[in-house]
Amino acid sequence: MAPRRKSARTDQPRARLKRGAAEHAPATRPLAGVARARLLADLAQAVRAGEGKAGAHCIHELWMRGEFAAHIDGALAALWASAAQSIPEWLPMRHIDWLAQAYEVALRFHASGRGRYNIYLVLLDFADRRRGPHGVYVGMSQYPPAQRFDQHKAGIHAAGSVLKRGIEVLTGPTLHLQHISRAEALRIEAALAEALRDAGLLVEGGH
Repeated sequence: MAPRRKSARTDQPRARLKRGAAEHAPATRPLAGVARARLLADLAQAVRAGEGKAGAHCIHELWMRGEFAAHIDGALAALWASAAQSIPEWLPMRHIDWLAQAYEVALRFHASGRGRYNIYLVLLDFADRRRGPHGVYVGMSQYPPAQRFDQHKAGIHAAGSVLKRGIEVLTGPTLHLQHISRAEALRIEAALAEALRDAGLLVEGGH
């Protein structure tokens, strides 16, 4: 988890802050320098105004700082109720206690070339396991992650774990691992799965 940083951005007008933050990938944590009270105020404003991108970044930053699960779930429910159409696809629909770890691990991997393959993660329902309630599937595909997830759930070249346990795609941690070469995708898929296992997650796929 990255340490909190002081920043002059904390004193900027709220609307300007949110417009700038909304254009960033979540891994960059554009609101890392903003105080918690300000994040909560901005989040409340985003919910009232139906501003999904701004609200998503506020929730994401609180999540990365280790905010209580009940607070994150409540914030997610409120934002999805008011701004479902404008919420970016990288914001999960439910609290995941190891999401910050997934970002930290995934950001260790980089691809130098461009290609047709994408690395993707799928949240798995492991509520029936002692180490649950969630696990993750690591995969690679020429299809966009959301489309590949739909294929899994439809039984098209499906991994059994995703077909049976798949809940949603976790887009955010691997946004930087899209449109890469097949050789790099094969390497990263296997190494990322192993690294996530080493971090203590329940992992399927990765081969």
